Amino acid sequence: MSESFERARDLFIDGVRLHEAGRFAEAERQFEASLALLPGRPSTLANLGATRLKLGKAQEALQVLDQALTREADAVDALQHRALALGMLGRHEDALADWSRVLALRPADAKAWLLQGESLQELERLEAALASYDTALARDPALGQAWSRRGGVLKDLGRFEQAAAAFQQAIDHGDAPELNRYFLASLNGREQPARTPLRYVEFLFDGYADKFDEHLVQVLNYQAPRVLAAQLASLGRTFSRALDLGCGTGLCAALVKPLADVLDGVDLSANMLAKAASLGLYEGLVQDDIVHCLETTRQRYELVVSADVFIYVGALEDVFDGVSRVLEPGGSFCFSVELAPDDRDFVLRPSQRYAHSERYLRALALRHGFEIQAISRAPIREDQREPIPGLYVCLQAVGTA
Repeated sequence: MSESFERARDLFIDGVRLHEAGRFAEAERQFEASLALLPGRPSTLANLGATRLKLGKAQEALQVLDQALTREADAVDALQHRALALGMLGRHEDALADWSRVLALRPADAKAWLLQGESLQELERLEAALASYDTALARDPALGQAWSRRGGVLKDLGRFEQAAAAFQQAIDHGDAPELNRYFLASLNGREQPARTPLRYVEFLFDGYADKFDEHLVQVLNYQAPRVLAAQLASLGRTFSRALDLGCGTGLCAALVKPLADVLDGVDLSANMLAKAASLGLYEGLVQDDIVHCLETTRQRYELVVSADVFIYVGALEDVFDGVSRVLEPGGSFCFSVELAPDDRDFVLRPSQRYAHSERYLRALALRHGFEIQAISRAPIREDQREPIPGLYVCLQAVGTA
């Protein structure tokens, strides 16, 4: 056995150890060093690809996984990682073809059936996704993630009772209890959580960033920024500094910036913020939870605007506390919500979005020292071509900020 082979083997083994310990950057370097000594080894290429996926380097992972499969066409681990890389790159049809190959080699692999279902779900082939999740669960009834995904498909198909049962099974099998309790609450109306789990919001919008603007404006006929901006303009004033709370990709920026000398933004999603930064309209952008930002920032504002953000926050007391803290006396707080009946403060709907009542918002405004400048009702967006009723509110801070 040559010295270079032994060294390459040791580097490979060390890379596997580092990968298993979650030290992915170090593992990547060890696999690369091993390949420098022993190029083209399929197992090393496959492990390097898997490690790059953990580092979020999907395109780079795909390159080495293609090399591994060129040398060993039925290397099932490399094929599975390639399907994951394609999914991360939004190439779901290509990923689906790879999952079919994986399952031909490993028909009893419940996790592969689950992941094939996820590709089908991304392609909106819901019945086929449901069948794939059912096959996964036939092979492993304790696979909690498959129960959760099954619940999501059933919810989208309008089969709410079955969806609720699936989410309960996910909880019973230990899959993301907080998140699945949130999904379950959106269907059964019981034990309403105060807000959407933050990790879910971040994951959702990081994956949604590239198609966010097109989907909202062209598919859902999104109205909130335009209506809020018109309401702001009707106040007949400008602002020295404004905060776009939950700014997303910056859909409000072009409409609000003409009214503000300086515009800042905060959002939980790094990918959304990257899109917002490319507009060149924000002075400062911060990745943070909106409540934490309001509680900790040293900056003060004459305007805080928030379009279609509180659909992910049920109880708004902490938001109002934070806005009261950062808003200068006489400043404006303008936002939109989906409209709920007045017999509830807020309600989590099967859409997994919160709606708020006008009665609740008026009570919060009074409690936090705001006067109502304007309040109106108009659609927020459409859902299956039906307008979603909304409430557009502009409040003014009085007294000491």
